[in-house]
Order: sequence, then structure tokens, then C-alpha cells
Amino acid sequence: MAEAIKQDDINRAVWAACDTFRGTVSADIYKDYVLTLLFLKYISDVWQDHYDAYQKQYGDAPELIAELMRSERFVLPEGASFYALYDRRHEPGNGERIDKALHAIEDANIGKLRDVFQDISFNSNKLGEEKQKNDLLRHLLEDFAKPELNMRPSRIGNLDVIGNAYEFLIKNFASDAGRKAGEFYTPPEVSALMAEIMDMVEGEEACDPACGSGSLLMKCGQRVQAKYGTKKYALYGQESIGSTWALAKMNMFLHAEDNHRIEWGDTIRNPKLLDGADALKHFDVVVANPPFSLDKWGHDTAEHDHFGRFRRGLPPRTKGDYAFILHMVETMKPRTGRMAVVVPHGVLFRGGSEGAIRRKLIEENLLDTVIGLPEKLFYGTGIPAAILILRKAKADRDVLFIDASREFKSGKNQNQLTDGNIRKIVETYHARAEAPKYAHVATPEEIAGNDFNLNIPRYVDTFEEEAEIDLVAVRTERLRLKAELEALEAKMDGYLKELGY
Repeated sequence: MAEAIKQDDINRAVWAACDTFRGTVSADIYKDYVLTLLFLKYISDVWQDHYDAYQKQYGDAPELIAELMRSERFVLPEGASFYALYDRRHEPGNGERIDKALHAIEDANIGKLRDVFQDISFNSNKLGEEKQKNDLLRHLLEDFAKPELNMRPSRIGNLDVIGNAYEFLIKNFASDAGRKAGEFYTPPEVSALMAEIMDMVEGEEACDPACGSGSLLMKCGQRVQAKYGTKKYALYGQESIGSTWALAKMNMFLHAEDNHRIEWGDTIRNPKLLDGADALKHFDVVVANPPFSLDKWGHDTAEHDHFGRFRRGLPPRTKGDYAFILHMVETMKPRTGRMAVVVPHGVLFRGGSEGAIRRKLIEENLLDTVIGLPEKLFYGTGIPAAILILRKAKADRDVLFIDASREFKSGKNQNQLTDGNIRKIVETYHARAEAPKYAHVATPEEIAGNDFNLNIPRYVDTFEEEAEIDLVAVRTERLRLKAELEALEAKMDGYLKELGY
């Protein structure tokens, strides 16, 4: 058995593969090619590893081996593997061959990979003219053929190193590309915090209506795995951007999350996770990090929404935050339903139609907790955000406010929540008790007295009194320094006289 590989080794190797494109193709373009080839390399390694193991065991029974291979999680058609493409890398037509291989894989696994590769073409002019494109793809194939990226299960064991490498790449692309990539990526510590608070249990269903790469949704499932050692749960999501939807599908596949349904489409204009023809499907857990204050979110058609999602009010034409919140509220199950959504702070205090919607959510006793987060946590924006927790069945009518905005690990470009920061938030959430300068339990009357404004400083007083200044001591110190300065100046005058000045 080959020496086991470390996660950092694979992460470094896949990130180094990006050097093939840097300076030639922008990151927001080449990320799709690198992620897709990582996917192809991994399934090729798994397929070959299993085939070799069966051949070693049943070498004289090719029909049995073929039958065993048909029972794998996926089918890899002959000639569509990474190695078949690598062997022909010096020939013209690398882009066309890779595209054909991907489409063959999609056709052979139509139930799991339908339309996943339709938005990616390795034969695209985005990679330059034919000769440059062919050379780029040859180098990329060679990068992934390096020994460090031998991702056979017999080498990497049962650890989820490939899923982690995928997450590592997505995170780094988000960091490099800023807002564009950050729109589909929620920092892992924020995902972990939301998943821990939602505390999904065995047998439940979770949904992310703006699922991006699927990372937040999978964190909820991983919570069940950690607690119960089972995958008895279901994950649902919808994503409006085709290439990002494909990313989520591949991400689910690589994490072996087979019990999922990820739809492609605009959640507000065309929700696809339905229960029958005219009803939204309901979920135990609903989580999301939707785009902040989305312009052109679907205001024109929302007034006549036949799902009744906007009966509490119509969000502003140029800010779609409450459109996602209201959609999520309508998809919570009646008794077990709970949700966590990341929002910009304006959602807490803006007036007009948003203020009216906010008031109704509070009066219906749906709002459970408001958590203020530090600034610079999210890629592409430096503004601080908040997490709203809503529940269908609450034990009381109070709202917990947590101000976690000042506790974080500082980074050069991004701040980060530490394990300790997350633990403090979660413990405070469960305790639902006052904590000086950190948490406050507000009554409905108190919130109404603030005109349903949820701005956190109205509830959590973080004011630090400045130390009292002793003016007598300050004057004494000033006189001492003045006398010291006069003595030094007299000494300097003496030196200058001795030198003849």
C-alpha cells in the first residue's frame, strides 16, 4: 500500500495546478476548469483503484469484474478517464477530447450528473487560440498526473481529502476573485456556526434556497454524521447560476452526499422545490447566505406570487433581502421548522416595507435570535453581517441578541471566527441569558418600544467607560517634563559654546 497522503499535500498540489493559467486566463474563468479536472481525476483514480483490486482478486473472471464495476457509485465509460486523456495530451484536440469525455460520463450517470457539464467547455476560445489552448490543457493534464495527486482510495484512505481539497480550492478562488466568487461561498466557520445552531438530527430534511457551492448545506449533514454516525437525512438546494449549480452537484458527488436534490433556477421567480404542483416543499432546517441586497430580485412578479410568500409585505424593488427571508419562512415545517439566514445589518433597521415585514415576523413570534458578526468575514465585502434565527415553535416570546462583532481572529484581508468564538456564541444561544456587553434577552414590549428596530446596539450595551483623568497628576507630570526640557536645553547651550557656536 502506498504511503498515505496528507491533506496539505493535496491542497498545495491542486493550488499549484492553477499556475498553468495564471497570467493567461483570469481566475473567475479558470476556476471552473481546475475544479472540473479535479473531479475527473478523482473519479478516474477511484475507478482504477477498484478495478485493480477486483482484477487482483478475480483476475480470471472478466465478466464478474465487469459486473462488480457496474455496481459502483458511478460509471466511467471506456476512453473517458483522465488517463486516456493524459496519454493523448501531446496530440491536437485536447479541448474537444476532454469535452467528449465529460459528456460521456454525464450520459453514463444521468441520474446524478444530468446537465452538470453543460456550462463548461474545455474547447472554448476563452482559453485562447487553438495552439495556446492545446498547450494549456496539456500542462493542466500533466499537473494533475503528478504523484502528489494520486487520489486512489488505497492511498488516501477513508479521509475526505478530495472533498476537503475541493472546498480548499473554492475558498481560495473566493479569496482571490473577491465578490464574484464570494457570492457562492460561505466561510467554513460561519457555516459551522449556523449548522451547530440548527442542530439537524437523524431523519430530517435541510434546504438552502441560495445554495451556491453547497458547502453550508453539507455542514448541516455533517452534523448528523458526527452525532449519529449515519447519513439518514436529505439535502435540498436551489442555485440560479448554472456554473455554480454544477459546482454544487460535483461537490455533493465528491462528498458522497447521494441523498440530495439540487435544482437550477431562480428561487424567488421560479422556486423548484415543490410539494406537488402548487405548494412549496417544507423542511426541518432552512439555511442560506443569499446575495446581500440583491437588485432586480423579481419585484415585478412578486405581488402576484401564487405561493403567498409576500403576504406580509412586498420587499423594496432594489433590495431582495426580505424576499429570501420570506421565502425561507414559508418553507419551514409547522412544528420542527427552524432557519438561519445571513443578512446585512440594514435588514435589522431599515424602514418602509421592510420595517412592516419585520414587525409582522416579530409579532407572529417567529424571530428567535439576532447574532451580530465581525466585519470582513465574508469574501467580497468588508461590511459586518448578522445571522437571523427564526423558529416555527418557540418556547417564549423573547428575542435573544448576541453581539459577537468584536471577537474574531484578525487576518490581513479577512477576519475569521475561531473555535472559541463559535463555542461562546453557541453556548450563549443555548443559555438564553444576559451576558454583560455580549448578550441581551429582549421582551416583545422592549422591541415594540424600539419601534421594532433590531439594531443590536439598542439592546446590547457595549459602551466602555474611559478611565477618569487625574488633572492634578497630568499638570504635575507636565511641569516635570518642562523642567527636564529646560535643563537639557541649558546643557546643549553649554556644549555649543565650547565648540565656538
